Amino acid sequence: MEEQKVPQNIEAEETRPAGAVQESPPAGESGSEAQNTPAGQGGLPDDGQQPAGESREEVDVKELEQRLAEQTALAQDYFQRLARMQADFENYRRRMNREREEWFKYASQSLVAELLSVLDNFERALAAREEDPARVVAGVEMIYRQLKEILTKEGLSPVPAVNEPFDPAKHEAIMQEETDAYPDNTVIEELRRGYYFKDRLLRPAMVKVARAVSVQEQQKEHNNHSKPENEEENKENNQTSSVC
Repeated sequence: MEEQKVPQNIEAEETRPAGAVQESPPAGESGSEAQNTPAGQGGLPDDGQQPAGESREEVDVKELEQRLAEQTALAQDYFQRLARMQADFENYRRRMNREREEWFKYASQSLVAELLSVLDNFERALAAREEDPARVVAGVEMIYRQLKEILTKEGLSPVPAVNEPFDPAKHEAIMQEETDAYPDNTVIEELRRGYYFKDRLLRPAMVKVARAVSVQEQQKEHNNHSKPENEEENKENNQTSSVC
């Protein structure tokens, strides 16, 4: 009879102890398991690209560099504008200072031009002083009126003085006089006229101020008036007594 051949794998299964765990083959021995492993779970990807984290860092650096370049260009533009504005302001300041100096230098030009006619009339009056004195007087009066009109038009006005209450803000008292004809502290005489220039005091007026008569002065004056009358009565009495 022919002997029956038993497969080797069947014998191995029969000889393996019951409950034993089948060992997995070492890595690299089973080609099917290596092929079933998903791509990208270990090492670099199949396409050879770098990981996503590194590429994001490179993008962030490029974006920061671009923003830095934009801000640098903007700062340079602002600096150039500031430099131009500063130069323009410096030119404006110099021009204003020059114009102000010229204005102060020629501020009285219009007034001097108006006073030239007054000067001409003075010269005419002085030229006629030997020919006709009355004409000279009339010319001086005309020049005075002309000069007064020019100064009034420029803003000159006199300070009220006589019969006004004394005001130290616009009056300068240099004399006092005791009198009953005026109230106490009243200006009774103007010694030098004062003037306003527009709303500002240009020169105070020099004045004489009234002062009320004191009681002693009144008594003294009364005694001085009554003394001659008493002397006349005494003389009359003496004459009468001598006759008797």
